[in-house]
Amino acid sequence: MRILHTSDWHLGQHFMGQSRQAEHRALIDWLVAQVDAHAVDAVLIAGDIFDTGAPPSYARELYNQLIARLHQAGVALLVLGGNHDSVSVLDESRDLLRHLGTQVIAATGAPQQHAITLPLRVSGDPGCIVCALPFIRARDVQQSLAGQSALDKQRALQAAIQSTYEQVYEAALTQQAVLLQLLGRKLPIIATGHLTTVGASSSESVREIYVGSLEAFPTNAFPPADYVALGHIHQPQKVGGLEHIRYSGSPIALGFDETRQTKQVLLVDVGEDGLQAVTPLQIPVFQPMSALRCSLAALPNALKNVASSADAERPTWLDITIEEDDYLADLPARVQALTDGLPVQVLRIKRQRGTAAAQLQSAAMESLGDLTPLEVFARRLAQEALEPPLQQALTERYQEVVHIVTAPGGDAA
Repeated sequence: MRILHTSDWHLGQHFMGQSRQAEHRALIDWLVAQVDAHAVDAVLIAGDIFDTGAPPSYARELYNQLIARLHQAGVALLVLGGNHDSVSVLDESRDLLRHLGTQVIAATGAPQQHAITLPLRVSGDPGCIVCALPFIRARDVQQSLAGQSALDKQRALQAAIQSTYEQVYEAALTQQAVLLQLLGRKLPIIATGHLTTVGASSSESVREIYVGSLEAFPTNAFPPADYVALGHIHQPQKVGGLEHIRYSGSPIALGFDETRQTKQVLLVDVGEDGLQAVTPLQIPVFQPMSALRCSLAALPNALKNVASSADAERPTWLDITIEEDDYLADLPARVQALTDGLPVQVLRIKRQRGTAAAQLQSAAMESLGDLTPLEVFARRLAQEALEPPLQQALTERYQEVVHIVTAPGGDAA
């Protein structure tokens, strides 16, 4: 059986005021073509299909288009909830989507509910068993005890997650034995997860999901599945050098620090003898992005290098950091003058030291009403010289507040 492993699509992401809708639409076209070209039996999305718990309508439309096109191609789809996803949003269409060949696992439930089969594309017979675990919230697997230290809570949460995997794996083994009697062949077992593991390399656009509790889950705590399909980390990688435990990474760059990564999906071949092969498929760059860090004097040459390979129909998004000690009050105007006429679009300008000047440049003047609360907060935060972990934590707290005050029945006051 051949599985296409992907994760962290973040449909609906607004990136410094820019929509990713066109990129995600192109990604769906590309992915469906790869599914046909490589005879894929099923697609597995290991969490964070949406960027927020309340995705915009066009993001839901893209989600539905992906489901409809894979159904038309006769390919099964398994969608797992991530820390960005809303359980209720994913669950609202779960029963309907099952009739379209899509299985959605949004939250943690009984072990038997997570041991599911994925069918072969041609025959429809069971092809593999998946220990389909989404992002595991601490409240779903453990209870807080009075007097616990931070270390005690971390150890308890790790033990609870490990126990959850063990129970689901036992349910998968039971199902494997039953199907062996019915089909006369042993089905491989795949496990999933949306979490940080020990030894994984992260990026600035990834929020740690167990802040203050579980920093990373050890690889030896996973069950002995034939393959472990992970999400949450945006950089594709093997975990601990192990062939069978992998992050597929995000399919598009979700931050400027990811622009140098080669984005990919993974073709995973499994059979009666377990894992047979893992083949990365490189994803085209649908939106060029570049981060420049140089002095103001060196900026013209840097811009020239970017422009030489840029496309006028798809201007390259730029994040420019000027390495100057002196305060330059007219820095945005200087940069704008240097970029006039070039096939680039400056999304952010900042200085390496002193008072950061983070400003979005656009052809049209913007008013506050043109921006979402999160965009306003992001721009204000960019003016502070804060470490990325603190920026992530503040952004996460702010998003929680926005969600509370904008939710139905929320107190907007």
